[in-house]
Amino acid sequence: MPVPSGALRFNSDSGKLEYYNGEAWWQIDNFSADNATGGARGVFASGLTPTLVNTIDFITISSTGNAADFGDIFQSRFEFSSCSSSTRGIFGGGRTPTVVNTIDFITFSSTGNASDFGDLTQARRLFSACSNSTRGVFGGGYVPGAVNTLDYITISSTGDARDFGDLTELRLTGSSCSSSTRGIFGGGEGVQPTFTKLNTIDFITISSTGNAADFGDLSQTRGRLSACSSSTRGVFGGGQSPTIVNTIDYITIATLGNAQDFGDLTVARYYPGSCSSSTRGVFGGGDTPATPGEVNTIDYITISSVGNAVDFGDLTQARRELNSCSNGHGGL
Repeated sequence: MPVPSGALRFNSDSGKLEYYNGEAWWQIDNFSADNATGGARGVFASGLTPTLVNTIDFITISSTGNAADFGDIFQSRFEFSSCSSSTRGIFGGGRTPTVVNTIDFITFSSTGNASDFGDLTQARRLFSACSNSTRGVFGGGYVPGAVNTLDYITISSTGDARDFGDLTELRLTGSSCSSSTRGIFGGGEGVQPTFTKLNTIDFITISSTGNAADFGDLSQTRGRLSACSSSTRGVFGGGQSPTIVNTIDYITIATLGNAQDFGDLTVARYYPGSCSSSTRGVFGGGDTPATPGEVNTIDYITISSVGNAVDFGDLTQARRELNSCSNGHGGL
């Protein structure tokens, strides 16, 4: 018997109530950063203009408009990764151009400079991260040489990361998103010297430790992409395949299977940053085929629908290989 639209169920894995919208089950959240703070806040940090900058910008995701200055990152770098809780944004690893194991953090509710948090288990770059409300997990990267490392932190504390397990394969330049229970690692590039583009998607259970398992495949093989999520749907945007693309595709995080076409970004680019509220995904910055290629473009999507991205505004600086996070994403 088909499930009727509007049906409710209790998900024993996530411990939350869900409703069926006619296509997929959606989580009913009992907390909203939008309601608690006047709007979920997204931040875009550091990157190349093409010179290295320490800038942190912020936006209110539910609105549109240009980004404003937040403060400075603790250590200027690029090719790093980020994750967040509802109170803290975390930035890990990257290149200064020396490859570092630095982790630093900001408090979303204020503005100001980032502070030292601790260190990753290994210095690396070109990796990605995801989180739920308590734990951040960093996956893959380049040391030099591609790695399948997974390590994690407790976001509310400070201190060094610990071993979590391994991805299913060596992976760099991939991207990540999450629900409150699952972390997703998709796309990227494999082992040198060819750095073959990947379409594979892995998943983990964030609250446990252990190795990742296969989830499915992206709709397009590519690396240097970016991802964001609601509590039920993960969205991957942009990248290089090997041409620079405007592709957006999506998955339903609670299931297994291949990604489906969502639409297109307003500008084809790779190395953008992305963040989300419970309803809206935002992609900012990145590199295009033009010379110079860095853009200050911010565009957005409504995660529960499909369709092309719409103009949001501009970053304070055109830049690439930045990273971003929010206090209202799908893992919270």
